[in-house]
Amino acid sequence: MAIVPSPPMFAEVNMGADSSAPTVRATVVQASTVFYDTPATLDKAERLLAEAAGYGSQLVVFPEAFVGGYPRGSNFGVTIGNRTAKGKEDFRKYHASAIDVPGPEVDRLAAMAGKYKVYLVMGVIERDGYTLYCTVLFFNSQGHYLGKHRKVMPTALERIIWGFGDGSTIPVFETQIGKIGAAICWENRMPLLRTAMYAKGVEIYCAPTADSREVWQASMTHIALEGGCFVLSANQFCRRKDYPPPPEYLFSGTEQDLTPDSVVCAGGSVIISPSGTVLAGPNYDGEALISADLDLGEIARAKFDFDVVGHYSRPEVLSLIVRDHPAKPVTFTSASEKPEDY
Repeated sequence: MAIVPSPPMFAEVNMGADSSAPTVRATVVQASTVFYDTPATLDKAERLLAEAAGYGSQLVVFPEAFVGGYPRGSNFGVTIGNRTAKGKEDFRKYHASAIDVPGPEVDRLAAMAGKYKVYLVMGVIERDGYTLYCTVLFFNSQGHYLGKHRKVMPTALERIIWGFGDGSTIPVFETQIGKIGAAICWENRMPLLRTAMYAKGVEIYCAPTADSREVWQASMTHIALEGGCFVLSANQFCRRKDYPPPPEYLFSGTEQDLTPDSVVCAGGSVIISPSGTVLAGPNYDGEALISADLDLGEIARAKFDFDVVGHYSRPEVLSLIVRDHPAKPVTFTSASEKPEDY
């Protein structure tokens, strides 16, 4: 299977670059998971990363749930009041495809970032015991794992299979190429989450997603304008044959209408500037690397007009409190903290 059927697309937009503002070459990857095969998915990720690095990319963003897979079309045998044996087995296989953070797969991703000297933003399915999270991992170009963001609100049936992130994993990392953060799919539509990221100074706003609808582009443009930041949205491009064949894997309600070549996720990956200019994409044609040169001076130009948490805020009228401590269901006190006569 071809990984990238066409050359990467680069911006042909005059962004008014000047020598005083750095320029960052960024790539969003539009490609499918090798479903239920995490080692093969990591191999594919490395091939794509190597190709992006070969084009001079300094930052590479992968789609939501690239490692572990987005279980599109599956209902895991769930109806209200009932779960099926096959659905439970589907979850067991999905759980087995997820990764521990930290863990060997994270170590391999870090090594890839260091090998190709790129900042890497990777969508994964994180396994924490027997609960799964839709997560984004961040790595620097020296091959170090920086941290993670867990999706704070899974959408619709996603809530059956993924846990909820909390305020402790909404990072924005200050790096040599800018301040990088991420929000996943429809949590990008949560105004308060976006505001928290803006307050942390995000400059390169990554939006791994599973939404290939044209209306998604409106959200991405709005975020770029609202936040005065670059928005990099990466989605998978998948055909039915990229998932296991029936009856092992079923697209509930539509399986009978699908052929192996039917497109089940059409991509739409895109890069947008702080002024709302589309720099690259959206691409709906197939697997691809979609790239643009980001003139970071554009951030200051945009914020001169509108700085959402700066001169355009009204804290005496509107304010936000973010509870950024970990939310733990069980807390143990150490023996040293117990009373002497305990």
